[in-house]
Amino acid sequence: MVVGINKECILFLWLLLFLASCCSSWSAEEHRIKQLPGQPPVGFTQFSGYVTVNRRHGRALFYWFTQATSSPHNKPLVLWLNGGPGCSSVAYGASEEIGPFRINKTGSSLYLNKYAWNREANILFLESPAGVGFSYTNTSSDLKTTGDKRTAQDALIFLIRWMSMFPHYKYREFYIAGESYAGHYIPQLAKQIYDYNKAHPHIINLKGFIVGNALTDDYYDGIGTITYWWSHALISDLSYHSILKYCNFTSEKTSKKCDDAVSYAVNHEFGKIDTYSIYTPPCPTWHNDTLRYIRFKNTMLHRISGYDPCTEHRAEKYYNRPEVQQAMHANITSIPYKWTACSNVLLRNWKDSPVSVLPIYEELIAAGLRIWVFSGDTDSVVPVTATRFSLNHLNLTIKIRWYPWYSGGQVGGWTEVYEGLTFATVRGAGHEVPLFQPRRASTLFKSFLAGKELPKSLKAKNL
Repeated sequence: MVVGINKECILFLWLLLFLASCCSSWSAEEHRIKQLPGQPPVGFTQFSGYVTVNRRHGRALFYWFTQATSSPHNKPLVLWLNGGPGCSSVAYGASEEIGPFRINKTGSSLYLNKYAWNREANILFLESPAGVGFSYTNTSSDLKTTGDKRTAQDALIFLIRWMSMFPHYKYREFYIAGESYAGHYIPQLAKQIYDYNKAHPHIINLKGFIVGNALTDDYYDGIGTITYWWSHALISDLSYHSILKYCNFTSEKTSKKCDDAVSYAVNHEFGKIDTYSIYTPPCPTWHNDTLRYIRFKNTMLHRISGYDPCTEHRAEKYYNRPEVQQAMHANITSIPYKWTACSNVLLRNWKDSPVSVLPIYEELIAAGLRIWVFSGDTDSVVPVTATRFSLNHLNLTIKIRWYPWYSGGQVGGWTEVYEGLTFATVRGAGHEVPLFQPRRASTLFKSFLAGKELPKSLKAKNL
């Protein structure tokens, strides 16, 4: 029974809801991608564009949404985030890893990715935070004051407003996926959604998240990384013991002796390898000025080699083409700089980053979310030992003991299932697991979405 509202008011409210629905659909239609330059024919729909997350500062985040290749209305929604902090999900996730297309060597055309994740789900790539890729802010000081907290808050606002544009995804099963510094972004965003849903209608039907080669805990990640370097013969015994002696991974600042020990190991003992995939030959055009800064355990910055420059440069060629930007409804404000795969401005000015996200894991495990953590075992930047050291300190009860899992008739990696969390390694994969081992990553993703254990049999040839 409705009290105090007459029929005219009820009709007016229904009219407002109808108009809101129409406007949402109209806005979404404006973002439809008709055809990307050099794109092969596809049977799925794509959208891309901007969602404003802070009108006063003029912050807007850029997204690229690819619907599932079949039955999109019956499949879950997955948000993919890359890390850095300051690296683009369009450059990496969409163009090198799980997106529907890969970019050819000249950066002029696209070809289909056989193991694209939109075969199993609707995939939403987000360039986050503002200042990454095409995402922008009209308040320049934002680029020097960004951190984990604002990134999570803006991502939540983005999701709420994006779902008002695409209302049929409001109650869809929703998952978050990503890698690297998204080891911070993903659990933090999941907690924001979890807290939001306690006080609001459950328009974001969060079911869980999956994250790979993830920064998790500064201390355990630090010890685990140095252990990986030594155990994989990248550094000498002397450097190993010096780093452990002089580096305090819980300190906000590092000592000169620590900096010197790490710098010597990286610059004189590693050699010219791709540290993100230690057994993969680096690009033939590799040279010193392709080196870039990366975050080292939240407190130190060191120059070590980045992702394969040959692949990264393809994205930078393609997404800087005016006709590509026009087709994607990108760069509508004429950003005064070129689109790049990563933003060094954000990386060097990052403000807040908690020492550990393990307490968030504990809370979300207790909440019953499906949580999977995976690790490519040839990555030396956020290596498998770092992840194992960190997760071990959750003190979870083992549900299914360590066993090899299979993909395409071969061992895809190893896994252990705990009460509340599944951990898996991916054999022969570097930092970007779906780039180096796309079939095994696809098997991992399918199993995660289905909520099933990874295949135990050699017969799992079609996965």
